[in-house]
Amino acid sequence: MNPQRYARVTAVAAHFPQTVVSTPEFEERLAARNPGLRVPRGVIQRVTGVRYRHLADPGMMPSDLAVAAARDLLERAGRRPTDLDLIIYAGVGLDAIEPATAHMVAAKLGASCPVFDVRNACSSVLNAIEVAEALILTERCQTVLVACGERGSEAIRWDLASADEFTAAIPSYTVSDSGAALLVEASSTPGILGRHTLAVSNSYQAAIVPLVRTGSCNWQIGRFSVDSLRLAAVVLKLDPAVWEKPLTEHGVGWNDMAAICLHQTSRPALQTFCRHAGIPTDKVETTITDHGNLVAATLAAQLAAATTAGRVQPGDLIALVGLASGISGGTLLMRW
Repeated sequence: MNPQRYARVTAVAAHFPQTVVSTPEFEERLAARNPGLRVPRGVIQRVTGVRYRHLADPGMMPSDLAVAAARDLLERAGRRPTDLDLIIYAGVGLDAIEPATAHMVAAKLGASCPVFDVRNACSSVLNAIEVAEALILTERCQTVLVACGERGSEAIRWDLASADEFTAAIPSYTVSDSGAALLVEASSTPGILGRHTLAVSNSYQAAIVPLVRTGSCNWQIGRFSVDSLRLAAVVLKLDPAVWEKPLTEHGVGWNDMAAICLHQTSRPALQTFCRHAGIPTDKVETTITDHGNLVAATLAAQLAAATTAGRVQPGDLIALVGLASGISGGTLLMRW
């Protein structure tokens, strides 16, 4: 009889560009770009809780950030690119519309395995883990690399015409650049224990980066638009129990987690969601303050921080909680 087959996240890594910009410094840059507008000091940090963000060098592509994290991951895990059965690129940021950014990641790593992209806004990594798990359980793959690179700073609205535009642009002032990578492998012991995902697709316009037609065959990427109040209203209407479902199905709760990795767009939004879902904030790996909004790299970066610092030990339970425009989200329960 064949032994029971499971999927397990065996390693994780994050990469942050060396350039770190404090919010006061960011405000000065913003004021210099808009000399005719009074940029209020202290508002960004007070409203969002973000103190620092990372900015990649010009010309650095999302795949470069993903590869930096993936190289670190493979080295520490004792794996080579030739050991990979599949690479899934899971980021909002892309190197190109075509082909899949996963090809750029594979080429730069020197891998020759199949590749594809999984994109679902800031839930991309969460969904990619689900896909990797499914392929492992059906014996299609043994070792899957999930890689993510985010140039969130490209969404920053630098040029402003009015105070109202400044207010509308504040969500873009939280974003940061980063890379992240996870290794999902076949295991003889349970690792990924349960998952539950959801979507409220009729609210997709609450946060959107549209494609705008500029000619019969030409398109350009439009300006990022987010209605934070509408997003929050939709999320807070959901039954809080949906976020805990994978945990309750396994007879555990939030307090049994060694760490909770939760997508974070601002400090107030994080606190509001935790109160709504009954999540203890002292269990949450907080990155929004010192790293900003890491977009789809958030969950992996938080897991890397928790494991590196020793807050998560082998055998500990972890919950990954995704929230994304769309609106989509979900919770994945795993044992480290």
